[in-house]
Amino acid sequence: MKPLILASASPRRRELLGRIGLVPQAVDPADIDESVRPGERPEPHVARLAAEKAAVVAARHPGKVVLAADTLVAVGLRILPKAEDEATARACLKLLSARRHRVLTAVTVVDADGIARHRLSRSTVRVDRLLPADVEAYVESGEWNGKAGGYAIQGRFEAHVLWMQGSFSGIMGLPLAETRAMLKTAGVLG
Repeated sequence: MKPLILASASPRRRELLGRIGLVPQAVDPADIDESVRPGERPEPHVARLAAEKAAVVAARHPGKVVLAADTLVAVGLRILPKAEDEATARACLKLLSARRHRVLTAVTVVDADGIARHRLSRSTVRVDRLLPADVEAYVESGEWNGKAGGYAIQGRFEAHVLWMQGSFSGIMGLPLAETRAMLKTAGVLG
Protein backbone atom coordinates (compact mmCIF):
# COMPACT_ATOMS: atom_id res chain seq x y z
CA MET A 1 0.00 0.00 0.00
CA LYS A 2 1.12 3.53 -0.72
CA PRO A 3 1.97 5.90 2.15
CA LEU A 4 -0.49 8.64 3.02
CA ILE A 5 0.27 12.26 3.88
CA LEU A 6 -2.52 13.98 5.84
CA ALA A 7 -2.74 17.68 4.98
CA SER A 8 -4.50 18.54 8.25
CA ALA A 9 -3.57 19.12 11.86
CA SER A 10 -7.03 18.02 13.00
CA PRO A 11 -6.89 15.31 15.65
CA ARG A 12 -10.46 14.37 14.65
CA ARG A 13 -9.36 13.58 11.11
CA ARG A 14 -6.51 11.39 12.39
CA GLU A 15 -8.98 9.63 14.70
CA LEU A 16 -11.42 9.08 11.83
CA LEU A 17 -8.69 7.67 9.59
CA GLY A 18 -7.88 5.26 12.41
CA ARG A 19 -11.47 3.99 12.22
CA ILE A 20 -10.69 2.67 8.73
CA GLY A 21 -7.34 1.28 9.82
CA LEU A 22 -5.08 4.06 8.56
CA VAL A 23 -2.27 5.92 10.23
CA PRO A 24 -0.76 8.63 8.03
CA GLN A 25 2.96 8.37 7.32
CA ALA A 26 3.13 12.12 7.99
CA VAL A 27 0.92 15.01 9.01
CA ASP A 28 1.71 18.18 7.08
CA PRO A 29 -0.95 20.88 7.45
CA ALA A 30 -1.30 23.36 4.62
CA ASP A 31 -1.12 26.99 5.63
CA ILE A 32 -3.48 28.74 3.21
CA ASP A 33 -5.71 31.78 3.34
CA GLU A 34 -9.16 30.41 4.22
CA SER A 35 -11.01 33.70 3.71
CA VAL A 36 -14.30 33.62 1.88
CA ARG A 37 -14.00 35.38 -1.46
CA PRO A 38 -16.61 38.04 -2.31
CA GLY A 39 -19.77 36.32 -3.55
CA GLU A 40 -18.39 32.83 -2.87
CA ARG A 41 -21.09 30.36 -1.88
CA PRO A 42 -20.61 27.59 0.71
CA GLU A 43 -20.11 24.58 -1.62
CA PRO A 44 -17.57 26.20 -3.96
CA HIS A 45 -15.77 27.71 -0.96
CA VAL A 46 -15.28 24.45 0.94
CA ALA A 47 -14.33 22.59 -2.27
CA ARG A 48 -11.76 25.26 -3.15
CA LEU A 49 -10.15 25.10 0.28
CA ALA A 50 -9.79 21.30 0.24
CA ALA A 51 -8.31 21.42 -3.27
CA GLU A 52 -5.88 24.24 -2.39
CA LYS A 53 -4.71 22.48 0.78
CA ALA A 54 -4.12 19.26 -1.16
CA ALA A 55 -2.22 21.05 -3.93
CA VAL A 56 0.08 22.87 -1.50
CA VAL A 57 0.95 19.72 0.44
CA ALA A 58 1.22 17.50 -2.68
CA ALA A 59 3.84 19.92 -4.05
CA ARG A 60 5.91 19.28 -0.90
CA HIS A 61 5.52 15.48 -1.17
CA PRO A 62 5.84 14.46 -4.82
CA GLY A 63 5.06 10.81 -5.48
CA LYS A 64 3.02 10.45 -2.27
CA VAL A 65 -0.73 10.26 -1.76
CA VAL A 66 -2.10 13.39 -0.05
CA LEU A 67 -5.46 13.72 1.70
CA ALA A 68 -6.91 17.15 2.48
CA ALA A 69 -10.34 18.15 3.75
CA ASP A 70 -12.25 21.20 4.84
CA THR A 71 -15.51 21.45 6.77
CA LEU A 72 -17.91 24.35 7.08
CA VAL A 73 -21.28 25.08 8.61
CA ALA A 74 -23.76 27.10 6.57
CA VAL A 75 -27.10 28.64 7.39
CA GLY A 76 -28.62 29.37 4.01
CA LEU A 77 -25.82 31.03 2.04
CA ARG A 78 -24.13 32.33 5.19
CA ILE A 79 -20.86 30.58 6.05
CA LEU A 80 -20.33 30.45 9.79
CA PRO A 81 -16.76 30.99 11.00
CA LYS A 82 -14.54 28.65 12.93
CA ALA A 83 -15.04 29.80 16.49
CA GLU A 84 -11.75 31.15 17.82
CA ASP A 85 -13.18 33.11 20.76
CA GLU A 86 -16.16 32.92 23.12
CA ALA A 87 -18.06 35.77 21.45
CA THR A 88 -17.93 34.01 18.07
CA ALA A 89 -18.99 30.71 19.64
CA ARG A 90 -21.97 32.40 21.33
CA ALA A 91 -23.01 34.13 18.11
CA CYS A 92 -22.84 30.85 16.14
CA LEU A 93 -24.80 28.91 18.77
CA LYS A 94 -27.52 31.57 18.94
CA LEU A 95 -27.84 31.49 15.15
CA LEU A 96 -28.07 27.67 15.09
CA SER A 97 -30.65 27.50 17.88
CA ALA A 98 -34.02 26.00 16.81
CA ARG A 99 -33.11 25.74 13.16
CA ARG A 100 -31.58 23.57 10.49
CA HIS A 101 -28.15 24.09 9.00
CA ARG A 102 -25.89 22.34 6.54
CA VAL A 103 -22.48 20.86 7.23
CA LEU A 104 -20.32 20.52 4.14
CA THR A 105 -17.06 18.60 4.09
CA ALA A 106 -14.97 18.61 0.94
CA VAL A 107 -12.27 15.98 0.50
CA THR A 108 -9.45 16.05 -2.04
CA VAL A 109 -7.04 13.16 -2.60
CA VAL A 110 -3.99 13.68 -4.80
CA ASP A 111 -2.59 10.32 -5.87
CA ALA A 112 1.08 9.43 -6.37
CA ASP A 113 0.84 10.48 -10.03
CA GLY A 114 -0.45 13.93 -9.09
CA ILE A 115 -4.07 13.29 -10.12
CA ALA A 116 -6.56 15.03 -7.83
CA ARG A 117 -9.98 13.63 -7.03
CA HIS A 118 -12.66 15.54 -5.17
CA ARG A 119 -15.77 14.64 -3.20
CA LEU A 120 -18.27 16.75 -1.27
CA SER A 121 -20.27 15.42 1.69
CA ARG A 122 -23.53 17.27 2.43
CA SER A 123 -25.32 16.80 5.74
CA THR A 124 -28.19 18.58 7.44
CA VAL A 125 -28.46 19.06 11.20
CA ARG A 126 -31.47 20.29 13.20
CA VAL A 127 -30.64 21.88 16.54
CA ASP A 128 -33.04 22.12 19.47
CA ARG A 129 -33.87 25.53 20.96
CA LEU A 130 -30.84 26.57 22.99
CA LEU A 131 -31.61 28.46 26.16
CA PRO A 132 -29.11 31.10 27.29
CA ALA A 133 -27.97 28.67 30.01
CA ASP A 134 -27.36 25.99 27.33
CA VAL A 135 -25.23 28.39 25.31
CA GLU A 136 -23.20 29.45 28.36
CA ALA A 137 -22.66 25.85 29.53
CA TYR A 138 -21.41 24.86 26.09
CA VAL A 139 -19.15 27.92 25.83
CA GLU A 140 -17.71 27.08 29.25
CA SER A 141 -16.95 23.52 28.05
CA GLY A 142 -14.45 24.87 25.51
CA GLU A 143 -15.43 22.21 22.94
CA TRP A 144 -16.31 24.94 20.44
CA ASN A 145 -12.71 26.17 20.14
CA GLY A 146 -11.56 26.01 16.52
CA LYS A 147 -14.71 24.24 15.35
CA ALA A 148 -16.68 25.21 12.26
CA GLY A 149 -19.93 26.81 13.37
CA GLY A 150 -18.80 26.79 16.98
CA TYR A 151 -19.62 23.19 17.88
CA ALA A 152 -18.44 19.58 17.80
CA ILE A 153 -21.26 17.10 17.13
CA GLN A 154 -19.33 14.23 18.72
CA GLY A 155 -19.19 15.96 22.10
CA ARG A 156 -21.59 17.62 24.52
CA PHE A 157 -23.38 19.41 21.70
CA GLU A 158 -24.82 16.13 20.42
CA ALA A 159 -27.42 16.38 23.22
CA HIS A 160 -28.88 19.42 21.38
CA VAL A 161 -29.15 17.73 17.98
CA LEU A 162 -32.76 16.79 17.26
CA TRP A 163 -31.92 15.00 14.01
CA MET A 164 -29.36 14.81 11.29
CA GLN A 165 -29.31 13.56 7.73
CA GLY A 166 -26.10 12.62 5.98
CA SER A 167 -22.70 11.53 7.19
CA PHE A 168 -21.96 11.69 10.93
CA SER A 169 -18.24 11.33 10.21
CA GLY A 170 -18.61 14.06 7.56
CA ILE A 171 -20.05 16.38 10.19
CA MET A 172 -17.06 15.52 12.40
CA GLY A 173 -14.72 16.52 9.55
CA LEU A 174 -14.03 13.52 7.28
CA PRO A 175 -16.78 11.50 5.54
CA LEU A 176 -15.44 7.97 5.87
CA ALA A 177 -17.37 6.23 3.08
CA GLU A 178 -16.28 8.77 0.48
CA THR A 179 -12.73 9.00 1.84
CA ARG A 180 -12.30 5.23 1.93
CA ALA A 181 -13.39 4.92 -1.71
CA MET A 182 -10.99 7.68 -2.78
CA LEU A 183 -8.07 6.15 -0.89
CA LYS A 184 -8.77 2.73 -2.41
CA THR A 185 -8.60 4.32 -5.88
CA ALA A 186 -5.31 6.01 -4.92
CA GLY A 187 -3.81 2.69 -3.77
CA VAL A 188 -3.65 3.49 -0.05
CA LEU A 189 -6.25 0.88 0.90
CA GLY A 190 -6.64 -2.60 -0.54
